[in-house]
Amino acid sequence: MVTPTDKNRVEPKLLEILVCPLTKGPLEYDPDAQELISRAAGLAYPIRDGIPIMLPDEARALDDNSSPGSIKP
Repeated sequence: MVTPTDKNRVEPKLLEILVCPLTKGPLEYDPDAQELISRAAGLAYPIRDGIPIMLPDEARALDDNSSPGSIKP
């Protein structure tokens, strides 16, 4: 049986192989915010329904609390 918590959880094996699409650097998982953080790029990639959205246009700037898609290249 899948609980709502399980639905939002990202597979640990997936986290091991994912890297930032811009910097190719490591990502940190923030389970509370449901985001993957790239410190090198200064971006937070959202996780929706347990699926990381690894598109820079969908990420938010770490120093910015605005909505996704507001990142300037």
